[in-house]
Amino acid sequence: MDPPNSSFDEFSQFPPLHLQFFEPPPNPSPTPAPALHPQGPPPPPPSHPSHLLSVPVPRKRRRGRSQSHRNPNTTSFYLVPGPTTLQTPANKLEGSNPYTNSNSLAKTTPDVGEEIIVINKESTSEALTALSAGFPADSLTEEEIDFGVCRVVGGIEQVNYILIRNHIISKWRENVSRWVSKEMFTDSVPKHCHTLLDSAYNYLVSYGYINFGVAPEIKEKIPAEPSSNKLRVLIVGAGLAGLSAARQLMRLGFRVTVLEGRKRAGGRVYTKKMEGGAGNRVSALADLGGSVLTGTLGNPLGILAKQLGCLLHKVRDKCPLYRLDGKSVDQEIDMKVEADFNKLLDKASRLRQLMGDVAMDVSLGSALETFWKVYGDNGNVEAMNLFNWHLANLEYANASLLSKLSLAFWDQDDPYDMGGDHCFLPGGNGRLVQALVENVPILYEKTVHTIRYGSDGVQVLAGSQVFEGDMVLCTVPLGVLKSGSIKFIPELPQRKLDAIKRLGYGLLNKVAMLFPYVFWGTDFDTFGHLTDDPSSRGEFFLFYSYATVAGGPLLIALVAGEAAHKFESMPPTDAVTKVLQILKGIYEPQGINVPEPIQTVCTRWGGDPFSLGSYSNVAVGASGDDYDILAESVGDGRLFFAGEATTRRYPATMHGAFLSGLREAANMAHCANARALRMKMKVGRSLSKNAYSCASLLTDLFRDPDIEFGSFSVIFSHKNVDPKSPAILRVTFNEPRKKHQGDQQHSNKVLFEQLQSHFNQQQQLHVYTLLTRQQVLDLRELRGGDETRLNYLCEKLGVKLFGRKGLGPTADSVIASIKAERGGRKTSSTSASKSALKSGISKLKAGTLNQKMIRKAKIVRNGKKSISSNKLILLHPNAINGKVSAEHMVTNQGAPASSGSDV
Repeated sequence: MDPPNSSFDEFSQFPPLHLQFFEPPPNPSPTPAPALHPQGPPPPPPSHPSHLLSVPVPRKRRRGRSQSHRNPNTTSFYLVPGPTTLQTPANKLEGSNPYTNSNSLAKTTPDVGEEIIVINKESTSEALTALSAGFPADSLTEEEIDFGVCRVVGGIEQVNYILIRNHIISKWRENVSRWVSKEMFTDSVPKHCHTLLDSAYNYLVSYGYINFGVAPEIKEKIPAEPSSNKLRVLIVGAGLAGLSAARQLMRLGFRVTVLEGRKRAGGRVYTKKMEGGAGNRVSALADLGGSVLTGTLGNPLGILAKQLGCLLHKVRDKCPLYRLDGKSVDQEIDMKVEADFNKLLDKASRLRQLMGDVAMDVSLGSALETFWKVYGDNGNVEAMNLFNWHLANLEYANASLLSKLSLAFWDQDDPYDMGGDHCFLPGGNGRLVQALVENVPILYEKTVHTIRYGSDGVQVLAGSQVFEGDMVLCTVPLGVLKSGSIKFIPELPQRKLDAIKRLGYGLLNKVAMLFPYVFWGTDFDTFGHLTDDPSSRGEFFLFYSYATVAGGPLLIALVAGEAAHKFESMPPTDAVTKVLQILKGIYEPQGINVPEPIQTVCTRWGGDPFSLGSYSNVAVGASGDDYDILAESVGDGRLFFAGEATTRRYPATMHGAFLSGLREAANMAHCANARALRMKMKVGRSLSKNAYSCASLLTDLFRDPDIEFGSFSVIFSHKNVDPKSPAILRVTFNEPRKKHQGDQQHSNKVLFEQLQSHFNQQQQLHVYTLLTRQQVLDLRELRGGDETRLNYLCEKLGVKLFGRKGLGPTADSVIASIKAERGGRKTSSTSASKSALKSGISKLKAGTLNQKMIRKAKIVRNGKKSISSNKLILLHPNAINGKVSAEHMVTNQGAPASSGSDV
């Protein structure tokens, strides 16, 4: 007989929950609550238990209270300590590595997957540093797996990669103002693991986990001008997500344009200067949007502050609470209610585990309020008011009414909390925005209303203006997406539309007040105020003192929950009057006069058309999966999304928005490279098969040659600067030629007759060959004109001249690479004259190739068969013993005459 379920019995005596059920979306695939919220016993450790160390990670603290008030539950992870003995896992079967050759001799150098390497003796501390950056200590992230950092997931090779990854992150964190190069680690990482070093370094740099920010040494890596061959990227929104993406893409050489609807950058991060008094002698900088850096151990904004030389101010733990009559809350009741409140959160977590998938349709508020009726001190008015204050604080943390917050997944991001102190940035977070904006091309007051995306590129419409690009990154807040004020053509996939609808997006407002002097206490940074009306529990429930960081006597009152929505329609004078009444009720009984504020500002984030709210949350019926869905790109890598509502790990935070921009910059670069590779392969496959396409492509590329001298022009790839890299040389024969005396003396009379016949039918003749870039430069430097150059080309170098199809697959690859580099760059009808200026050598007049030059061009005879007058057999570079396949025979008839003809 099974033992009774004590957990179920514990809840069976509760009165019925006031639940509001939501109809699930079609084909729901929610992740069960226990999987996303790791509570209870920790998961079993991975393989090699003797090498692992369990470390508890505290859960995320709630906003508005000190660190000591966080929920006591912890999550465990496992570290690979070092140094460690070399050991091969027991389950590693011989021959399981697909890269192992069973017939190979014994290796003198160990393989990356055979033993655990030792980099230094600080692997545990380095793992903690990597953890603060968002990396699990004992496994790979999905992002790393997709990047292909290891050949095989799991095993010793993965352990070695993790050790190298953690080491690189830690070394950069030691001095975040320097650019960390890969060469810094070649000595510390064993040579047989340099492939893992390459993989780890490339991944960390690509996704912006190292070498990001605004330090001078890092800013130097942004090129002054974008690469001519790079794609055009449009970014909608100049918030933290848009700015971080823009800077990263600019460093990669992309051509970036940011479109911002406001007159300023920063989005929901806005620092306003407040001033007044005689001669504006009193002033302060107020953060009206995002203000607190929540956790600084791995916070990228903390790294930016460090690069700027800013010292962060820790939000001190002390947070006194005051009753309606202005008196301090009884300390014993305060501690008891807070402990009871945290217990209720624990009970809610256990309840959702019992409920399973049904918990997705239940709100956190209904569970907590029902539990309070059973366990709470309902007979004590002060305890009830304290309970409502904690509910208001929870609504502040999630920008949502608790009645709309998902019981199952409201805290799904807790395991990814960065930890560390909550801090203010002296001078306001606008300092970060100001540093990120530097040299970023931003067009202000461009309200985007339409985004078109397709296989050929994107168009972004702002007013009557149309901006075109190759890709677009949309960073607008979730509230704007919910409103439908931006039309997407074609419409977004239903999967994404459903996620936008399911996710919650709430509201937080503020009243900023600049006083002539500080009349409140200076030994704390926050204090709270209780109310007896549950419907207005979030109205001015918490005050932030910015006197120590804003440069003046600044006080900010918060409005959360249902009160934040009512506040949107409240006249500012009424709001300020209410705040002053609360302050006077607290301080005047203490004999402290509360002066009239010099200046006040009331926010209206819900009515701001560019935000329509404050930040996201997991509403009833939603899950963390919806953040991932919102982050997905659409349109085959044309339309991307970033912002705090696109990051499952760090939603509703400034650093989450910043990191999402770095993430999407990497994704956009990856898609651009993949698209270029596909085009290169496609062009390479089609060139040898389609003479007309090949001719058209060559004609287009040679309209703007890289080098031009005389009747010679050259194109080559700019990515490969090796002097031995291949280049394509074209020789142009112009105009019908007059018969010269001595034509009968040519050693190759047949070829001359064929060329002469071609001249009589076409305006131009183009022949090609492959050279190295160094050979091209040597050829250009020769004196004596085209005759000397052609003699050098044919006699000294032994080069054969080919028609367009005779170049072969090697040249096809070069042509495809050049085409991919140039992308959609438009050529000018005056490109020939521009090329002449580039080369510094004037182009010779048409018809300068004389008889001696013609004599140097050689023909390959096919055995004893004669060659008809309208065909020329061209030598393929890979031809053996002078034999040429039929696919390299080009018929002159039917060649396009508009731009000249290639043989």
